[in-house]
Amino acid sequence: MTKRFIFGTLSIFTVLTFCFFTHKDALSASARFKNEFLYRINSIRAQGCNCGNTYMPPVPPLTWNNTLEAAAEGHAEDMNYKNYFSHYSKDGRNMEDRIVLAGYIFKGYKSFAVGENIAFGQQSIAEVMDGWLNSPGHCHNLMNAEFKEVGVARAGTYWVQDFGGRENFNQQQQKMLKDGKLILKRYRASE
Repeated sequence: MTKRFIFGTLSIFTVLTFCFFTHKDALSASARFKNEFLYRINSIRAQGCNCGNTYMPPVPPLTWNNTLEAAAEGHAEDMNYKNYFSHYSKDGRNMEDRIVLAGYIFKGYKSFAVGENIAFGQQSIAEVMDGWLNSPGHCHNLMNAEFKEVGVARAGTYWVQDFGGRENFNQQQQKMLKDGKLILKRYRASE
């Protein structure tokens, strides 16, 4: 009985210890991934850069957004699983559809902006960031002052970087909305 108890206790302790350290390592890898991306993005945004032939002045830093990360992760995994590379999902959704579906909503905000960078084949954060910075369109997304938040994901060698920016109404505008003196209209930019 005592040997069984000791063996059982040691077995449970071993399993719990393994689970703790495995989970801790996974969290550390996730935190390192986010921190490295934020550091690289915000370093460039703080100093400004050339996107192709256009100088982009410094802009405020981005913060990490888990909803944008979830949208990016869904698209990266979809491209990896279905073996395609596009801003449009195989089911026809575009980046705004995916970002809003993930929960990054525009209702209740004065302004709403989203953007996306995708890449394929890069092996590291440094490599994918260099590629995006050397592509004028991707670089413009990274330097866009309308964007306030970012989420990035990787599946295999597919990378997705989703950007978002939402601005709240000020108190006076909120009162006008409540009193019916301010009417909202949503405009979609053509693609």
